[in-house]
Amino acid sequence: MKICCIGAGYVGGPTMAMIAKNCVDSKVTVVDLNQERIDSWNSDDLPIYEPGLLEVVKAARGRNLFFSTEIDQTIQDSDIIFISVNTPTKDYGSGKGRAADLRFVESCARNIAKVGGGNKIVVEKSTVPVRTAQMVKEILGESNNGFSYQVLSNPEFLAEGTAIADLENPDRVLIGGDQSKEGLEAIEKVVSLYNQWIDRENIITTNLWSSELSKLTANAFLAQRISSINAISALCEATGADVDEVANAIGTDSRIGPKFLKSSVGFGGSCFQKDILNLSYLCQHFGLPEVAEYWDQVVRMNDYQKDRFVQRIMDAMFNTVSGKKIAILGFAFKKDTNDARESPAIAVCSRLLDERAHLAIYDPQVPKDTILSSLRLDANDKRVSFHDCATDAANGTHAIALLTEWDEFKKLNLKEIYAEMEKPAHFFDGRNLIDPIEVQNAGFRLHRIGKG
Repeated sequence: MKICCIGAGYVGGPTMAMIAKNCVDSKVTVVDLNQERIDSWNSDDLPIYEPGLLEVVKAARGRNLFFSTEIDQTIQDSDIIFISVNTPTKDYGSGKGRAADLRFVESCARNIAKVGGGNKIVVEKSTVPVRTAQMVKEILGESNNGFSYQVLSNPEFLAEGTAIADLENPDRVLIGGDQSKEGLEAIEKVVSLYNQWIDRENIITTNLWSSELSKLTANAFLAQRISSINAISALCEATGADVDEVANAIGTDSRIGPKFLKSSVGFGGSCFQKDILNLSYLCQHFGLPEVAEYWDQVVRMNDYQKDRFVQRIMDAMFNTVSGKKIAILGFAFKKDTNDARESPAIAVCSRLLDERAHLAIYDPQVPKDTILSSLRLDANDKRVSFHDCATDAANGTHAIALLTEWDEFKKLNLKEIYAEMEKPAHFFDGRNLIDPIEVQNAGFRLHRIGKG
C-alpha cells in the first residue's frame, strides 16, 4: 500500500513515522512545499522536538519512510492520502477570529482532483469543523477525471511532549466515513493499517460527522477542565484554601478523576483555543447562541488567568516593574516540546514589556527567533535577553516567573540562584513545580497561583 501525507508538521511527521515503523509493507511519503522543513526531516536535526521522535524516524527513514517536495507525483502514485495541513483561526473576512481557515484543506482537495492517478481514499487528519468532508467530497466529485474517492475522518488526539507514546499506545484511534458499502470498505482499509500495532477494540469507527466533531469536543472538554480549576484557584486565593488540596480531594472522586486538575498560568498550544473558538462559531452558525456563549467563557477564563498572573507580579512588586529585570523560565506552552504557539508566556511577557520590564528568557527547546517572533520584537530590542540556562537567566533579576513545567527546573539550586538576585527577590510560580518550602528557605517571597 502506498501512503501519502500532505503536510510535514507536528501531526503529519510523527504520525507517518509511526505508521511506517509498524507497517513495513507500506511505503509512506510525507510531502510539503517547504524545502527547508523537508531537508530537516531528512536530517538528524528534526524541525520539531518530541522525545523519542528521532529514533522512530531513523528506524524507518530510507526503508519505507520518505520526505519529499514532489507533491503531485506522490499524490498520483498513492492509494491513501492523509491531509495534515494547518487549519488556523481565520484572521480575515467572515468569521475572523473564530472560524477555522480551511483554504489549505481546500487547496489539497483541488490538487488531488487535478493530479488524479486512480481511485483513492482521502483521509482528513487535520482538525476541521464538522461537515468539512462535504466540501472535500464535492471538490473531488466534480473533478470529472474518471476516478472515485472515499473521504474519511481520522482526527489526531496527540498531546505534544508525549506524542510518540500516544502514537505507540493510544487510548483510541477514531476513523469515520460514509456508511455505504464503499465507505465501510475504505474505513476497514485504514483500520488495517493501525491494527498492525493497535488492538482492534481500541479502534473506533463512526460516521463521518461524528468523527469530525469528536476532535473539537475532546479539546473543548480538556480546556474546560483547565479553566474550571483555574477559576477555583482564584477563589482559593480569596478564601485561604489550597487549590492543590482541593484538586486532590475532588480528583479522588471516580466520577471526576485527577487529570487536568493542576492550576496553571493557563492553557496554550495550537489546538485548545482555536478549537473552542471554532466550536463556538459552529454553534452560532447552527443557531445555538447559548451553547456558543458557554464555550466562549472557557476562553475568557483562560485569558483572565494569564492577566491575573501578571497582576500578582505587579501587586507584589509595588505596582511597578518599570526598569526591573524579570527572569522568564520556560516559553513553550508545555514541557517536552519546542512549540510556543498560543503559549501563556506570550501574553505574560507582552504585558510585562508593556509595563517596561526587562526580561531574561530561558527555555530548553524554543529558539530565540521563535520567541522574538511570538513577541513581535526586533532582534536588537534591548529589553529582552536570552540565556543558556536558568541560573544565568536569573542572575541579577528582581523576580523569577516560572511559566513552563520543564523537569530540569525541579533540580534548580534555589539558594544559589537567590544569592545572585536583586533583593527583595520574588518567585512567581504558575506551574506548581517547585516546592514552596525550598523557595522560602532560599529567601524568595513565593507567589503561587491558587496559594496566595
